[in-house]
Amino acid sequence: MDIHRCRFVSYNPQAINALAFSHPPSADLAGRGVPTLRLAIGRANGDIEIWNPLRGAWFQETVLHGGKDRSIEGLAWTLDPQEDGPDGGKLPGKLRLFSIGFSTAVTEWDLENGRPLRHSSGNYGEIWCLAAQPRWQATRRGQDGKLLPAAEGEFTGQHLAAGCADGSIVILSTADDNLKFLRLVRPSTKRARVLSVTFQSRNTIVAGYADSSIRLFDIRTGQQLRTISLGKGPTGGSKELLVWSVKCLPDGTIVSGDSAGEIRFWDAKNFSLTQRIQGHQADVLDVAVSANGDTVVSGGADQRTVVYRKKEGEKGDKKSRWVELMHRRYHSHDVKTFAVYETKDISIAVSGGPDATPVVLPLREFGKEHHRKLSSLPQIPQLASSPSSRLVMSFWDREISLWRLARGPTSAYENIDGQRQRLVGKIMIQGEENITSAMLSQDGKILAVATIADVKLFAVRRRKGDEKGALRIQKLEVPKGISDEGARLVTISPDSRWLCLIRPNSDIHMARIQPSNTEGVQVLPHLAKVKRATRHARHEKASHGTLGEYERTIRSVIFSDDSKIFASGDISGCVDTWVLGTETGSGANGHIKSNGVSESDDESSDDEDEDVAIEGERWQIAASDSPIPRMKSGIALMSFRPQGTPPQKLLANGTDHRHHEYRLMVLTSEHQLMEFEALNGKLSDWSRRNPKAYLPAEFRGVKDRAMGCMWDLFEGRERLWLYGTSWLWMFDLLQDFPSPEQIKAEAAATAEEANPPGQLVKASKRKRDLHEEAGNERKKPSSGAGDQIPRSQADIHLGSKARKVVGSDGSRGEWVSLDKERSRVPGEEDEAYEYDETFAASSEANLARLRRENGSAVENATPQKQLDAKGNATPAVNGAGPTPQKQPVEINGASSQPARRWWHTYKYRDILGIVPLNTVAGDSSEEQTSGNLEVAVVERPMWDVELPGRYVRDYE
Repeated sequence: MDIHRCRFVSYNPQAINALAFSHPPSADLAGRGVPTLRLAIGRANGDIEIWNPLRGAWFQETVLHGGKDRSIEGLAWTLDPQEDGPDGGKLPGKLRLFSIGFSTAVTEWDLENGRPLRHSSGNYGEIWCLAAQPRWQATRRGQDGKLLPAAEGEFTGQHLAAGCADGSIVILSTADDNLKFLRLVRPSTKRARVLSVTFQSRNTIVAGYADSSIRLFDIRTGQQLRTISLGKGPTGGSKELLVWSVKCLPDGTIVSGDSAGEIRFWDAKNFSLTQRIQGHQADVLDVAVSANGDTVVSGGADQRTVVYRKKEGEKGDKKSRWVELMHRRYHSHDVKTFAVYETKDISIAVSGGPDATPVVLPLREFGKEHHRKLSSLPQIPQLASSPSSRLVMSFWDREISLWRLARGPTSAYENIDGQRQRLVGKIMIQGEENITSAMLSQDGKILAVATIADVKLFAVRRRKGDEKGALRIQKLEVPKGISDEGARLVTISPDSRWLCLIRPNSDIHMARIQPSNTEGVQVLPHLAKVKRATRHARHEKASHGTLGEYERTIRSVIFSDDSKIFASGDISGCVDTWVLGTETGSGANGHIKSNGVSESDDESSDDEDEDVAIEGERWQIAASDSPIPRMKSGIALMSFRPQGTPPQKLLANGTDHRHHEYRLMVLTSEHQLMEFEALNGKLSDWSRRNPKAYLPAEFRGVKDRAMGCMWDLFEGRERLWLYGTSWLWMFDLLQDFPSPEQIKAEAAATAEEANPPGQLVKASKRKRDLHEEAGNERKKPSSGAGDQIPRSQADIHLGSKARKVVGSDGSRGEWVSLDKERSRVPGEEDEAYEYDETFAASSEANLARLRRENGSAVENATPQKQLDAKGNATPAVNGAGPTPQKQPVEINGASSQPARRWWHTYKYRDILGIVPLNTVAGDSSEEQTSGNLEVAVVERPMWDVELPGRYVRDYE
C-alpha cells in the first residue's frame, strides 16, 4: 500500500468546557452501569459529543452540532418521573440534556433530532453555571422499613439551578415535559457573580461566589440560610477569592476550590472550616467527589490533577483527615471540568480542558490502573476524496477545503518548492449553523453540504487555462423541499445519480441527480422516502430512564460500488438494506411522471413519499422477510466489498441482482466484524467461518474504536484495511483466522523450538505452576479507564493482602488477596448487559469449528501468490499473525515469507481520516495497473495544534 502522510489539514480541536454523565454515581448499583448511560462533552464551538462508555470501550455515538459564536459552558442531565404503564407497571422517565453558554438562556436539546428543542431565558444576568437537583428517592418507614410514596403534590422530577452574573440563582422547573421559570433566589446584600452551584439536598442549594463567599439557600422559599466567608485572598493578589467550584459529599460536607489554589472542607451542620489543603499553585477550576465520599479530585490552572483520600485518625482520635494522595499532569493546559460515574464494578472520573482531550482516570483504583486519553478528533471522519481527480475534501465548523495531491514530480501543477499538495478550493457556508456532513462525488464534480437546517449543492470544475489546478465552485439551485429541513448525513452514490439525505429525525430520503444543460447537473424536486424495517423496541427498566428514539439515530450509510444497493446502520445495532428496482411505465402509482415532476401542485404526504418511483426506478427494502438481525452494539462503520465483475444484464428489467453478490462488511462498536449477504440478510461464508472469538487477540484488545475502512482487491488479493485514531490494521480475507486451539499449539511449538528441553524450561514451568496455584484467577477487569499497572511500576504502594481471622485464634488467620475479582452474588444481575458473553463466544467458536471441519471453509493448503503487505511503506510493524503455511511464497521465481493473515501498526498518531487516491478494484484505469492501493493518511497530532494562551505561567 502506497501511503501519503499528510498534515496540511488545519483542523482545530475545540476546548472542552463541560462534562456530564446522564446518571449520578451510585456505589450500590450492581454491574458496570446501566444501558442508557451516556457522557456529554460540551466544546467551545457549540458542539456536544455523546459518548457511550461501553464498559471501557468509549464509543462516540453522535455529535449535536453548534453554530457561529456559540459555546457550551455547562451541561446537566435530568430524569423525568416514572409514569404508570397500561399493565399496572411503571414506564421509565425520559432522560433530558440541558446546556448553557455565554447567554441568559438555558437550552434543552432534542437528542433524537440532534438540535435544540427549547430555550428558557428571562430578565436576569448572564448564566455562568448550571446544576440539576438530585433525583427523588423514596424514604423508608421506621417501623417496617416499607418505602413511602411521594406526598400529595410533591414534585418527584428534577429542577435546574442556574447561577447568574448578577448574583441571582434561577430555579427552572422541568415538569410536564417543559422548561419553565419557577423562582428567583438572590442574596440580600452584595450582588456578586455566581461562579459555581450544586445541591446539598433536594431543597438546599450551595453556591460559590466571586466575593470570597459561599451561600446556602432553600429553593422552596428562596430564603438565604447561611453565608460562609473564605476571608481575604493571598498577599499580593486579589483581596476577594473566586470560588470556582463547590461540591457536596454524601454526608453533606461542602468541598470548595478557589482562586488561591486551596481545597477547603466545611462542616455540614455548623458550616465551620474543618480543613484546608494547598493542593495547587494556581486557581482550582473544578472539584469532583466519589460516590461514597472518601475520594476528592481537583483540577486547576497549573495543569495538575490532584487526588485526595480520607485518612482515619489514630486510636483515640475520632477525627479523620484528608491527605493528598498524588498529583499528576495529564493535560497540557488547564484542567477545567470533571464528571464522575461509579457502580460496584466501575469507578471513573473524566476530565477536560482547553487541550481538547478527554482523560479518563480511575477513581477507586487510582494508582493501580493507568489513565486513558480519548481522541480529541471526530470519530466520524470529516474527510472525503475523489480518486479519479485526486481531490481530498475536509470540513469543520462552517468551512470546506479542497486539496489536490500530486502523483509525482512530473505533475504539471506541482509546486516549485516540491510540495505534493495544493489548496485548490475553499468554501465558507453562509448562516450560523455548523456543517453536520459533507460529501464529494467520486468523479469530483459534485459537492453536497448539509447543516441541521439546510442542504446545499455545488458544482466543482477545473478552471480553464489554470496550470495550478484551481477549481471553479458554483452553487447549484436546490429545490426548497430538499434543502429546508436540513440533514444529519448526506452522501452521493458512486455513479453520481442519487443524493441520499438522512434527515435530523433519521428519516431517509432519496433525490435524483441528472445532467443539466445550464448548470451541469440538477436535482429533481421530488423526494422518495425510504422505509426502514420495523424493529422491536428495547424495554429498559424504569429506574434506567429512556432515551426515546435516540438509539434509532442513523450513524453510517453506504452505497454499493455500482449504486444498486444502499445500507444504513444506527446506534442500536440495526442494519437495513435497500435495492434499486426498475419499473416500466410513466411512474409509480401515478405519483411521479417519467421526468420526476409531481402530477399535482399540492405537496405530497409522507405516506405518498414512502412509495414513489423516480424516473422509473424505486428503492425497495431488501430481504423484507428476513432482515439483517440487530447487533449487540451500535454500528461503527459499514462497507460493501467491491465487485470484480459487472452484473449480468437482462433484456427488459435492467440489472439482475440475483447474479451479483453484494457482501456488506459491518463493524460494531464492540469490534465485532461480520459480513452479510445484503440481498438475503444472511451471514456470508467468510463470516460464518470467522466469528468474533477467532479475531486476533491484539485486535480485540484495541481500545480506540475503528473510524473507517478501505479495500485492497487486485489480482486475487483480498485485503481489508481498518483504521482508528492511532492504529492501522490489515486483514487478509483469503485466509481464515486461526482458532484459539491453533494459536496455543503454534505458540507451544515455537516455544519448544526456541527452548530445547532443559533446566530453563523446567524452571519456567515450575514458576508458572506456582503462580497458577497461588491465584488461578482470571484477569481482573479494569474499572473503566486503562489497564492495571504492574505492581513493580506502581507509584502508589498500597497493601495488596489482608489477614482474615475468624474467631479469637489468630494463628488460624488467612491471607486474602485484595486484588481478587469481586465474587458474583447469586441472583445479582449485570444491568448493563443481560447476555453471557463467554457462552456466546464459545458457541460461535464451536459453530465455526464445525463449519471448517465439514469442508465449508476455503482451502488454504496452497499458499496464495500475493505480495507481502505493501504497507512496507510503513516499516514499523508491531505485530503479525501466525502463518498458516510453512511453505514460502514464490514471487517472480524468488522465495519470500508466507503471506500474513493480518498486520498492524501504531506508527501513526491522531488520525483525522484515511481516504483512497486511486480507483477501486476491478477498474481498468491507469491508476490501478500497479496493483497497489494508494491512500492519504491525514494526521492532526495535538502538538501541531495551537492552544489558547494560558492565564498563568507554566508550573513545571
